[in-house]
Amino acid sequence: MEATTDRLRRIELSPARFFQLTLVSLGALWLIVVTGAAVRVTDSGLGCRHWPGCEQGHPLPAKDYHAFIEFGNRALGGVVIALVLLTAVSSFFVPGLGRRWLAPALFVGTLAQAPLGYLAVHSDLHWPVVAAHLLLSMALLAGAVVLALEALALRSGRAEPVAPLELRRAALAVTAAAGVLLATGALATAGGPHSGGGAERVDRLWRLQPLIFVHAAAVAVFAVSLVFVLGYLASQRQRWPRLFSLGLAVFAVLLVQMALGEVQYRTHLPWPLVLVHVGLAAAVWALLVAFVTVLWRPPAALAAGRT
Repeated sequence: MEATTDRLRRIELSPARFFQLTLVSLGALWLIVVTGAAVRVTDSGLGCRHWPGCEQGHPLPAKDYHAFIEFGNRALGGVVIALVLLTAVSSFFVPGLGRRWLAPALFVGTLAQAPLGYLAVHSDLHWPVVAAHLLLSMALLAGAVVLALEALALRSGRAEPVAPLELRRAALAVTAAAGVLLATGALATAGGPHSGGGAERVDRLWRLQPLIFVHAAAVAVFAVSLVFVLGYLASQRQRWPRLFSLGLAVFAVLLVQMALGEVQYRTHLPWPLVLVHVGLAAAVWALLVAFVTVLWRPPAALAAGRT
């Protein structure tokens, strides 16, 4: 037993390999957000009324495409759990990894999605449960971004923060505004036509129109605060061009997201546009978390100036 333990302690995973693994986990966590949204916007949330199998006595879907969409999302969820578990276990074999606790925490959070999915089905898609399901996915996505950047810093080295403390604090406020934006988006979905259950009676939150106005106000606050931070970085972009480029990427995707939101509202929320909207929202959130993390804990590979 002691010999086996000693051999395990001598096993090491290179930072480059672990970084690749974190990117795979990150991509999987983004994908499960999109497939979860597909379940909702195609009215497939109750396509399987049993859990974890599709129907009682019939574990595999056999009814219609709603069942296949719902069960496909569950199957992908199992793959995501396995990938995040592999990342968590691997983190203990990477010497010098910063914030190592994130990896097992991500696994626990990903595993917690399973009982949340069970509650969503057995509550007939009660909106607080469904909203919690989505928001937990976004929190896990943020954690995966931070973990990937820690792995990158281990591979390329850590640099000192280049932005002043006031700007970094402002960026945290932008992140808080983005969190409010995500929450209002989840609430707007809860009051909209895409309840996830089709003709089934599904609990909804309030009326859609006021929720849309609240969500639009949150978009405005987030966009203005982001422009403020980017304005400061633009004045110093010669010193940190890569950081400024990352901020511009966040803003560019946000502009596409805002335009898509306007189009989907004026076309009465067709489900394909809503699906893309959710996928872009997850992308904006992941990019923003990366941007703010680089402001505070920059890997040398991203903090380097112009060469």
